[in-house]
Amino acid sequence: MKPITGTHVATLFALGFGTIISVNLALAWNAVQTFPGLEVKNAYVASQAFERDRSAQTALDWQVSARLIGERLELRFAHQGRPVQPVIEQAIFGRATSVVADQTPDFTFDGSAFVAPVTAGDGNWNLRLTARAANGTLFRQRLVVEGGT
Repeated sequence: MKPITGTHVATLFALGFGTIISVNLALAWNAVQTFPGLEVKNAYVASQAFERDRSAQTALDWQVSARLIGERLELRFAHQGRPVQPVIEQAIFGRATSVVADQTPDFTFDGSAFVAPVTAGDGNWNLRLTARAANGTLFRQRLVVEGGT
């Protein structure tokens, strides 16, 4: 067996750290490429109205759920067990970590729920929702869609 020399140690050292640095760069590049973007343009301005908006939204006392049934997205709003029909201002159905598969569902109200055809597969799906109550209160929420796994 040959003795370990300084060249061997330096080579192993370079290979070890080179591997670590390469993996970190690959992970960082993938994280930046799949980042869906900012939630708000100016976090300070958004924070000024946050508590007021949250209180108004909580006062609506809505129970909201979204679920996939095959290739159909079902969105339910309820207040004290009765269906509610707000105006849906914006709805984006997509993956939690990427905007590549984002869709804008075309909802119709069937008397108890909003339904829309969507193209979905297995995995984690979210619905980023903005709706307006009859009294003008804006309702914003990101819902984890049930049945997507």
